[in-house]
Amino acid sequence: MFRWILGGREAQGSVEKSPVLCIGEEQPKNWFTELQVLKGHFDIVRFLVQIDDFRCASAGDDGLILVWNIETGERLQELRGHSQQITAITTFTCSNGLTSLITASSDRSLSLWDPDTGNRVQTISDLQSSVKCLLVLERLCVCVSGGEELCVWNRDFQVLCHRQNHSDTGITALIELPKNCLAAAMDKEIVIYRLTVSTDSSLSLAEIRCLSDHREQIRALINVNDRSFASGSHGGELILWDAVDWNILGYEHILWEESRPCAQAEIRLAAPKPSEMSIQHLTTDGKHILAAVGSGLYVYSVLTKKVVAYRKVAHDSNVLHTMLLSDSELMSCSEDGSVRMWEIQDLPLPAEPASPGFFGMWTFGRSNKQSGPPSKKVTDVPNVRTLELTGDLIGHSGAVQMFVSFRENGLVTCSADHLLILWKNGERQSRLRSLALFQKLEESGGL
Repeated sequence: MFRWILGGREAQGSVEKSPVLCIGEEQPKNWFTELQVLKGHFDIVRFLVQIDDFRCASAGDDGLILVWNIETGERLQELRGHSQQITAITTFTCSNGLTSLITASSDRSLSLWDPDTGNRVQTISDLQSSVKCLLVLERLCVCVSGGEELCVWNRDFQVLCHRQNHSDTGITALIELPKNCLAAAMDKEIVIYRLTVSTDSSLSLAEIRCLSDHREQIRALINVNDRSFASGSHGGELILWDAVDWNILGYEHILWEESRPCAQAEIRLAAPKPSEMSIQHLTTDGKHILAAVGSGLYVYSVLTKKVVAYRKVAHDSNVLHTMLLSDSELMSCSEDGSVRMWEIQDLPLPAEPASPGFFGMWTFGRSNKQSGPPSKKVTDVPNVRTLELTGDLIGHSGAVQMFVSFRENGLVTCSADHLLILWKNGERQSRLRSLALFQKLEESGGL
């Protein structure tokens, strides 16, 4: 869309670009026709978090946290205090309705910030290890941090309880489950913890279950709805779990199909590059799960437990972040520096026959795990839909790490190029400017 402003971008690496992925200048379904570049960071910007309807915070490797007004693009606050890169950031809203920011850094500190004033309200330094992930339990008004240990903090940053874990990788992801439970991803396992509130209001933390059904390191962990959650691994395993009894509801192993001289094609685990089948990111709308797998995208139905649409090569490099905008629209960003809009359409995938490794569902436990995937013939799978490229947002010169949607108010992206870009609906912005001009003329008696 913005090639005439910013120049074209060649495909990175040796990946051959499919003609359907070169959308060109005319993009009638891409409403992001106006952009504003936001400067302030001086290193990779890895995180964006929405504070309210009109503000977001950005953070990254420079240790800065910047608060932005997404209506105007104005930098509202600059939060300084961390000496090394930010490793996690989240919002913390309690019963008083005020929203704070919690940040963790490689300098082994946690900080609580007031985004309205820019003040650091609380800080904890000299932690035993860096915090890799944060989870706020608003109902209990506590924050949980994960790394080499699992800690539960109150709003005053006092440790209420903690547990040491014995994984080399530490805790890399946390989600909240029903009945005061937590799920923590540690290497190939998901550990279920239960928080118990005593009569004296003290909290205790107990490990009650360990789910060891992944064969590779877990890269993504998300809540799907009140009854289920999902996890994705480096080996392309997508598992849908029951959120209450933690049984497996559905299992998909996303495998690449390789061309073979013999008539009976086989589906193999091996891929040209190990990263190509790694699930980097999962997102959901409660009915579907969108998985970023290497440079491809896969839409999995929670109801039917099947992949209903996919695009094996959606970007020129690994997809880093995704979002389901509606039942038929989604968005993705990549290491190739692009942000792309997609539409699920009732069309067959050209030159991409569906393989049964994508669409089978196997329920399995520890006792019946297979040492490797079975070889299967390629068969036709009905009702598989295609992802059609509808918009290509080109503005960043480095890997786009993630984005946050403010719906009609715009989209914010952050990148390894140290920049944020605020993407707007050009027609809507033009109408708003015209309305503001007429109001100003009317007030000054010009009409």
